[in-house]
Amino acid sequence: MFENFHNLVTQFWPQTVDGLIKGSIYGLVALGYTMVYGVLRLINFAHSEIFMIGTMASLAVLTGLGVVAPATGVGLIGLLILMAVVSMAASGGAAVLLEQIAYRPLRKRGSSRLAALISAIGASLFLMEFFALVVIPWLFDRPGQGKNIIGVKRFLARDEAFSIGDVVVRNDQLLVFLAAVMMMILLDLLVNRTKMGRGIRATAQDPQTAVLMGVNIDRIVRLTFLIGGAMAGIAGMLYLLEYEVTKFNVGFLLGIKAFTAAVLGGIGNIRGALLGGFVLGLVENYGAAFFGTAWLDVVAFVILVLVLLFRPTGILGESLQVARA
Repeated sequence: MFENFHNLVTQFWPQTVDGLIKGSIYGLVALGYTMVYGVLRLINFAHSEIFMIGTMASLAVLTGLGVVAPATGVGLIGLLILMAVVSMAASGGAAVLLEQIAYRPLRKRGSSRLAALISAIGASLFLMEFFALVVIPWLFDRPGQGKNIIGVKRFLARDEAFSIGDVVVRNDQLLVFLAAVMMMILLDLLVNRTKMGRGIRATAQDPQTAVLMGVNIDRIVRLTFLIGGAMAGIAGMLYLLEYEVTKFNVGFLLGIKAFTAAVLGGIGNIRGALLGGFVLGLVENYGAAFFGTAWLDVVAFVILVLVLLFRPTGILGESLQVARA
């Protein structure tokens, strides 16, 4: 036990930095879960595959441009912007298509939430296998290898951005953290300060009254999936930048952890999603330093169980459904 505690103390700051970076990605993916849940009261379990599509879109950009070495200067900025735009467009478009095919017909028929949940699980499995068997072999010329891990050539040099004592923060880590915070701020402003956001909050609070006030529910739902998908897309790009690998099922475990982050922060709460991501990333890393890396995933799911048992509303509690318009 003393040795475990010693490991935690000696690795505390490096694990803190890594936990915040991991939590940034969790938080961005969790924003998609929380947006859809806030409006439809639906857990979109296929959202993890929307994240996977974001990683594949970024990889397609790198492959198409033939990037084999770290970019610098204006070229690097242009590359990052292009990857972000393509990933957000691919994931956002896939999320809208998913809503139209898997969820809207059920919603129009007044089906139960259980039916929508089953549809989400089916869509998740379909997307994983479809990409493994069709898209990846075709897009990246990997016949018969669609289920293998795909490595990525480093496209951003990992230089020191600054240091705090003995802890070095790299430029890629700083970029991931700042991008996550910026996207959360932009989304928060969109939902709370714009006419579009008022429509989202009105639909979340009382769909029937929103319709009487002239809100187009179908358009709001489509917009919600588009925004949530775009957040997963930028998360996919940042994941590829940080970890330099992807796979057909890369979103499966990460998606469950992002859902855990959404529940931890307060499901339906935009600010809580990012906060939950940071907390989960930190606690995961601290647990790995104390118990060993084999316990990394165990810590995450123990947190989910504890939150559901003792504070099911999450850290911040207030959801999009009951937020003031």
